[in-house]
Parts: sequence; C-alpha cells; structure tokens
Amino acid sequence: MDVLRLTLRQLQIFMAVARTGSTASAADAIALSQSATSSAINELERVLSLRLFDRSGRRLVLNDNGRALLPRAQALLEGALDVERMGLAPEEQLQMLRIGASTTLGNHVLPRLLADYLGERHAHAASWHARVAINNSAEICARVAAFELDIGLIEGPSHEPALQIHPWLRDELVLVASPTHATVRTSQRTRNPISIDALRQAVWLVREEGSGTREASDAAVLPHLGGFQRSIELGSSEAIRSAAALGLGIACLSRFVIDDYVRDARLKILDTEMPHTERQCYWVVHKDKHFTPALKAFVALLESTSGRGEAKAP
Repeated sequence: MDVLRLTLRQLQIFMAVARTGSTASAADAIALSQSATSSAINELERVLSLRLFDRSGRRLVLNDNGRALLPRAQALLEGALDVERMGLAPEEQLQMLRIGASTTLGNHVLPRLLADYLGERHAHAASWHARVAINNSAEICARVAAFELDIGLIEGPSHEPALQIHPWLRDELVLVASPTHATVRTSQRTRNPISIDALRQAVWLVREEGSGTREASDAAVLPHLGGFQRSIELGSSEAIRSAAALGLGIACLSRFVIDDYVRDARLKILDTEMPHTERQCYWVVHKDKHFTPALKAFVALLESTSGRGEAKAP
C-alpha cells in the first residue's frame, strides 16, 4: 500500500484558506496560529509539488491547481466526516441531508417530498437533520458545485461543468386568469379559444428579468405575442398567482403553483390558441460527491417520481 504523504488536517486548512483568502482569517476559523496555518499550506504545496495559491499582498487567491484540488479536498473531508459520524452513532446511518431547490420546486414540490422521505423511512431513527436552501436555479447549482449542498432540484438545465445532471419531473406551464377576468368571460360567452390578438392586448403578470420562471414563460409566450404591450412585474410566482386571482391580469405559471387555486375556482386555466408547453426539471449532484445512505435514499425517492409530472412517492 502506498504511504500517504498528505493529511486530512492539511486539506482542512487548505479549504479554510480557500474560503477566507488569507492564512490569518483561516487561522481564526480553525483555531490555529497563523504561522502553523502558513506552514501547513507550504507543506501541502511541497508534498504535491504544486503551487495552489497566487500571492497578492496578504491575500491568497486560488490558482488553477487550487481550483482543481478544491472539490477533491471537499469530497475527502466529507467522506472522513461521514466515517466519524458512523463511529459516533452507527444506528443513525448518517441522517443528514442538505438540499437546494429552485423557487417553484422548493415551495410547492419539496415539502411533499420531505414528508415522504422523513415519514416511515426515518420514523424510528434516533435523530436526523435536513437543511433546505431555496433560491434561483443558478445559485443552487453554484452551491452544489461548491459542495455547500448535497443535491439540487432545478427547473431548467445547468451549465456548471462540475455537476451531474439527471432529468426528473416534467412541469406544465399554463395560462391562467381569474374566472371573472373580462377576457375569460368573453371566451366563455363566444365558446371560442382566446385568440392570440386578445392575449396580446391583455395585461400580463410576469416575474422579474433573470428569473428562471420568467425565462421559461417568455420562451412559451413571447414567440406568439411578439412582446408584452402591458405588464406588471412581481417578485415571486406566489405574488403573481394572488394578483391573477384578483383579476389584475393573465399569467403563465407552473402547474405546481396554481393547482390548488384552480381547484378552489380562484383561477381558471385558459383555453387559447397557444400550443401546450412543458419544461424539464432536473436533480443535480457534484460529479465527485460521496453518496451517504441518506442521500441514496433521497435520490431513490426522486427516481421513483421521475417523469410523472408530480412529486408523490409510490
């Protein structure tokens, strides 16, 4: 067996310096002297025969070598932490999971998934912990790539090269408005689908620029309308849903967001001349991610719901 020349402690110090940008700040974070921190980094670079940082005054900035080492070091440290947890409480089987989700999935799909995941499967565990982060898809992918999250659920494709991307649910995008909206009443009276021209003249309720939901709705709607003549921009799909229910305009929203409002007759799915639109949702993990039993169980649940257009366990 080859003799290892580097230590987990060196990698831990490397990670601290990479996060903080200096040996002084890293020393404070890991309760070590600055001189010992600097020595550990110098020794690690000597052992690897690689420079890991560019020196800029007192700042240490990761170079290409350091950036290449970062995910590998994080994966090794996570694996070591998993081993320690097994030794401290083997019966718990590493019941810790950090999940990230884009806004629509985090607010409307993930709670049901967690209810299934933490139900019978973990009812008798001595303890378990789940951390959930909800943000836009790009931010979730960045945090998974940095090993800050174990897994991410996103509403569109990822362009992070460090991630494995797995197709998951399909989400239907639908046009909705209040049943009392003038355009809806006219369509019901004439018994005809709402025309493209009528949609073009309507007030549209849209998300802010840069939102994944806005990108998806623009892709579905704008090729047919050519643009929004009148629009109200809101900061969340939930705000758009409420505004649409109050009759302020027409919206293009996920089925996950509007289903309960449709059941309660607060919103109506519009019959229009536009084609049916769906988008693919994905789950993502880092390519070098170590799968704990907890993560394996969660992925198995995701795969059991894959492609159904809903998030319910079998």
